[in-house]
Amino acid sequence: MYKFADKQIRFEDFETPIGMKLTKDNRWVQKAEIIPWSEIEKRYAKLFMNRKGNVAKPLRLALGSCIIQAEYEFSDEENIKMIQEHPYMQFFCGFSKYDDSKPPFDPSLMVYFRKRLTPEILGEINEMIITSSKEKAANENDDNNDKPEPPSNDGTMIIDATCAPANIKYPQDTELLNDAREATEEIIDDIHTPELGKKPRTYRKKARKDYLKFVRNKNRSAKEIRKSISKQLSYLRRNIVTIKKYLENGVILSPKAIHRFAVIQKIYEQQKYMYENHTHAVENRIVSLSQPHIRPIIRGKAKAKVEFGAKLDISVVEGYARLEELSFEAYNESTILKTAIERYKERSGSYPERILADKIYRNRENLKYCKDRGIRLSGPALGRPNKDEIRDKKQDYKDEADRIEVERRFSLAKRKCGLGLIMTRLSETASHTIALSIIVLNLRKVLCSFFIFSYFISNLFPIELKHKNFAFVQ
Repeated sequence: MYKFADKQIRFEDFETPIGMKLTKDNRWVQKAEIIPWSEIEKRYAKLFMNRKGNVAKPLRLALGSCIIQAEYEFSDEENIKMIQEHPYMQFFCGFSKYDDSKPPFDPSLMVYFRKRLTPEILGEINEMIITSSKEKAANENDDNNDKPEPPSNDGTMIIDATCAPANIKYPQDTELLNDAREATEEIIDDIHTPELGKKPRTYRKKARKDYLKFVRNKNRSAKEIRKSISKQLSYLRRNIVTIKKYLENGVILSPKAIHRFAVIQKIYEQQKYMYENHTHAVENRIVSLSQPHIRPIIRGKAKAKVEFGAKLDISVVEGYARLEELSFEAYNESTILKTAIERYKERSGSYPERILADKIYRNRENLKYCKDRGIRLSGPALGRPNKDEIRDKKQDYKDEADRIEVERRFSLAKRKCGLGLIMTRLSETASHTIALSIIVLNLRKVLCSFFIFSYFISNLFPIELKHKNFAFVQ
């Protein structure tokens, strides 16, 4: 069952206790007016329908609670308590009145909200918010409703890639093998019964002693590291063989244990390959037992040459950010450019006039693609510059200055919108967190524009002019 909200609650109709006064200038009230709740709910309410059982939670409550969590980086329990105590947040989540007598829902439902609101759905919701914000801005600033035909090329698109680091320990081969060994010991403890005979040896005390001796040594030589890895590989191999014998004798593992055992075997194969071939690189390398989808992403930054998390591309057009690509595998971001350009044309009806991007996007294929469509891709031509070539230094400087906008978007998203450290552990919930951070980023942009516009009207226009026939004054 699902209770569909045919009419969204207005701020004037929100009930509060006697003596409590709320103001419409609050940022959560402004954000609630920015988001087209009715349109979003009509399209995605079916995701929260249950044929049996209790009435499902409204989509506005699900999306609103996720936005609040991304804004403040609360845990699930803290997020529910904050909504319970905060009247503005309750209005933002679609409540008809303020009620702090009980939690709005159980914190465990946040996991289901994150799974249902996939990056694809959040991407469409983000587009609805951007479209709604542009329409409101156009109605306030322009009395002429005639829309001119879009030119062949118009606008600027800025594109760049970054990494959203996951909340994992810095991976060490010995530590990863030790975690895998301990996990196999837990599996053996769970599946062994007295009817199966004597319990096989795991040498867990000796293995633990060898591991602690290694980690307590702060000055480790390369020879000592290889010796420790060799020992942990031998302990892990013995446990894997033992578990396989159990399975051959008809012992059944739980689905969770089957998945975990498959990951452990993959870790053993990768670590054995790197040990035997004296290398630290392997395809699809697993760096965390609890989050096997995480991969090392080589970034080459001064702070950290390698980051561990998801890689993503975003584009910025007129200050609004869009998620163009998201993957836990390392990929070449230059392959995303064509898709991003075609999405731009689908939205606006024309190709961009210029694209501001790093030099990694400027390969021959992308340059030819942009040239055939009349798009100027910023930066110098490939190869050695011609002697007679005269570069437009003012244009190059302007392109580089404008391209900084995407770096500012990344900085704000990582510091204030939850992109700086992904706390969710599953691949689907981590993807949700990344996609939601883009929505929160755009809401901040729209809200900032609203306050600037309000300040402009309140402080720069004379008081006697505010009440005259100005179409943009409410």
